[in-house]
Amino acid sequence: MITRQEFARRRETLIELMAENSIAIITAAPERVRNRDVHYPYRQDSDFYYLTGFQEPESVLVLVPGRAQGQFLMFCRDRNPEREIWDGYRAGPEGACSEYGADDAFPIDDIDDILPGLLEGRDRVYYAMGKDPAFDRHLMDWVNSIRARARAGATPPGEFVDLDHLLHELRLFKSSTEQKIMRTAAEISARAHRRAMQICRPGLFEYQLQAEIEHEFAMAGSRFPAYGSIVGGGANGCILHYVENSAPLKDGDLVLIDAGCELQHYASDITRTFPVNGKFSAEQKAVYDVVLQSQLAGIEACKVGNHWNEPHQVTVDVITDGLMDLGILKGERNELIETGAYRDFYMHRAGHWLGMDVHDVGDYKVHEEWRVLEPGMVMTVEPGIYISPDNQQVDERWRGIGIRIEDDVLIKSKGASVLSKDVPKTTRDIEALMADK
Repeated sequence: MITRQEFARRRETLIELMAENSIAIITAAPERVRNRDVHYPYRQDSDFYYLTGFQEPESVLVLVPGRAQGQFLMFCRDRNPEREIWDGYRAGPEGACSEYGADDAFPIDDIDDILPGLLEGRDRVYYAMGKDPAFDRHLMDWVNSIRARARAGATPPGEFVDLDHLLHELRLFKSSTEQKIMRTAAEISARAHRRAMQICRPGLFEYQLQAEIEHEFAMAGSRFPAYGSIVGGGANGCILHYVENSAPLKDGDLVLIDAGCELQHYASDITRTFPVNGKFSAEQKAVYDVVLQSQLAGIEACKVGNHWNEPHQVTVDVITDGLMDLGILKGERNELIETGAYRDFYMHRAGHWLGMDVHDVGDYKVHEEWRVLEPGMVMTVEPGIYISPDNQQVDERWRGIGIRIEDDVLIKSKGASVLSKDVPKTTRDIEALMADK
């Protein structure tokens, strides 16, 4: 669990990176309506949570370096016994200080009276413009009200700077506590994938496998998936972001499952592909083994000193070679790679950053150069081959095969640690697990 001390260290580190006479403003995530008067379960904005641990909507975080009365300020909902009967406990400004370490806190209804005074005279405002359009308008109204008083001596802020550049760089590198949480999240998700393999059989519906996976998440302490679970049987596995999950699973088909739990606001992200009936056909195994070899090579390239694109390029090379060996791709190897011919079958990159968001924050390039991998970064490695059922350019026996294999990888000073290693991924191990029911 992230402690109050770690949240405080994060704020202190960010404050040290901010310019003198500056201010940073971060808003909480809004509540979102599902339909009529029903809301989606609330999930706090990752940046806001990263710095506070505060879980309530209608809140604003303000950091003011060097402010004598306190550098960490919060605006949040006041305590309201009547609303708390309906909607649940509120910390209130007093709780924001006593429970979350704010130096000072105010009711959110007072923000129009207080925040303009904090903005006035600041040389720089750190704020993620465009992230919260409604708050953007409020902020501009406050700035314009200061400008309107310029003849009376009021000084509007000098410049606006995107806060993401500083904050997301901090989030990219995971502390030892974050790494432990992410390892546990991956272990929970690994058990869920194993459960799906063992319970799978022809005649189940995709959503029933989804329910088994998410049941395992919940029973292990994870209340929510990190993203919409993908369970694609047969040709549905060729749809990269398939989330309908409504079709029956058929004998002889593969099923692709891309699912991971969220634990204490940290995501896991695992994909496995396996036969519905527990046995790979010759064609399925041939394509699967190409994807697996590319993934193993990609993980091997996740080393300190290598740049971000190297694992991806390794997977491209292996997949191109494999598709040529199977007769699915034809031509000269280097030309096939240079022209991107492989993209008809492998159309996405090999991975992404992983953290509080499943597609986590952090620059992939620095000064137009691919970023060098460093200890503490967490990424996925997820190559795939997807042969459309409508692709008339390949032999019919290959059509409709969609395979992706994905693991969560922590970059360490010596090599990489695969957080999701507990899910089998060789055809032999998958078939053995599925037979052991």
